[in-house]
Amino acid sequence: MATGGNAIRGTRVGAGPMGEQDHGHHADRVAISYWDALGNETVRYFAAGIPEEEIPEVIDSPHSGLPAGRDKENPPAVAKTEPYKTHLAYVKERRTEEEADALLDDALQQLRERRGQA
Repeated sequence: MATGGNAIRGTRVGAGPMGEQDHGHHADRVAISYWDALGNETVRYFAAGIPEEEIPEVIDSPHSGLPAGRDKENPPAVAKTEPYKTHLAYVKERRTEEEADALLDDALQQLRERRGQA
């Protein structure tokens, strides 16, 4: 017969004499609605006694991944993302050979100065 751990067969782990009320499942709660830029509504629940300052103004919407705010008429704007750059776009942004030589000379000069001071 194979047994594992010290749990009694047929019992749940963590089960005990406490009911749901003791776990806080029936605590007084307040529902707060958040809206993202696409119009998705997300409802979050907070404890009724929590101060208003501790309730966040902006959360991440689970529907879209965008920021969601409490103001339905003016939700947070969609984050601006830069389009994907190809390797050739990065090659075009590279410095010229003269600029690269000047940067290298400047870096070597600074290194020589530091070694001379040490």
